[in-house]
Amino acid sequence: MSDIGPWGSRDGRPAPTPVIAEPTATITSSTPGAPVVDKGQSLPWAVVSTLLLGGLIWWTTGSWVVAVAAIFGLFVHEYGHVLAMNRLGMGPAKIYIIPFLGGLARGQRNPKTEWDGVLVSLAGPAFGLLAVIPAVGLWFVTGDPAWMLGAFFIAMINLVNLAPAPPLDGSKALGPVLARIDPMVEKAALILIGALVVWWGFSTGRYILAIFLGIAVLGSLRRGAWRPGERVLSWGEAGQSLGLFLVTAALCAATALGVLLPLSDGSVDGALDIAARFIGFER
Repeated sequence: MSDIGPWGSRDGRPAPTPVIAEPTATITSSTPGAPVVDKGQSLPWAVVSTLLLGGLIWWTTGSWVVAVAAIFGLFVHEYGHVLAMNRLGMGPAKIYIIPFLGGLARGQRNPKTEWDGVLVSLAGPAFGLLAVIPAVGLWFVTGDPAWMLGAFFIAMINLVNLAPAPPLDGSKALGPVLARIDPMVEKAALILIGALVVWWGFSTGRYILAIFLGIAVLGSLRRGAWRPGERVLSWGEAGQSLGLFLVTAALCAATALGVLLPLSDGSVDGALDIAARFIGFER
């Protein structure tokens, strides 16, 4: 394992992938017409949470460059959710950093329709890819390959969060499409994929991620209506949602592979080897 690579630590353990939970809304108060205003995460706790998350990434990868790139990518990803929430009448949205795990964007109210929820969920991964640009630029300027590894980590943050498993963005983006067929199809598919992601987490040493997702999957089983009060997708919107999801996932995967090509002398096979090490499976 590389001393500075995002796929493993100096002692052989794989690096954690920050979790970016699906955007959520605040709960209204018991007084009709008086919603609870979300004032956001306190500045001291936000700083501490960011340092704890960045420190964990630095410790496991052995590279402060990768840690800085990952934290920057996380904030850009969440800001994509915030922009979409504010544009669709869910704001003013706030960003929260979760120590050792990742972050989430929280709005003041739920989306009015499932289509709005899909757009908000995909806005994070799509906008988050912009964080790759400065990392690649710093690689051009400094020649330090760690910046390209950081760019790869940013792309993988967005790609992993498209996994359709609660509470990741993919579950909010793809879930309504499956529910358009039948609500039980959505629940069965997301729980199955969630279980596979939990297995992947434990089998590759990402224990914090696996436990967190396991709790989220169990919590989903106990929930009633998953999107109460939201207008369901039409068949046309379901087709558009699926198309946007696939395009966003393809862009994230292509970006992740593309930034590794210079580090593998242009070899696609070499880039795939690096990517395989990141997800915990040697080729």
